[in-house]
Amino acid sequence: MPERRVTVASKVGLHARPAALVAKAAAAQSVAVSIAKDGGTPVAAGSVLNLMTLAAGHGDEVLISADGEGADEAINAVAELVATDLDG
Repeated sequence: MPERRVTVASKVGLHARPAALVAKAAAAQSVAVSIAKDGGTPVAAGSVLNLMTLAAGHGDEVLISADGEGADEAINAVAELVATDLDG
């Protein structure tokens, strides 16, 4: 299963607006994307509530994973948003 570690760039972490943008991008992928705080249990990245319950703050490392055809592209799309400051 492909996976990628990414550092959360948004100052508020994966909360509110950043969580909504990441969840929207994850839900739009052709495969299910999971995200986990370093050492934590993976959750579905397509859910704002799941992302917010991770309590991933600015500077925290998360592990993004997916399985199936198109997994690499899906991971890259979600990882790019997580690694971008989406607070603006």
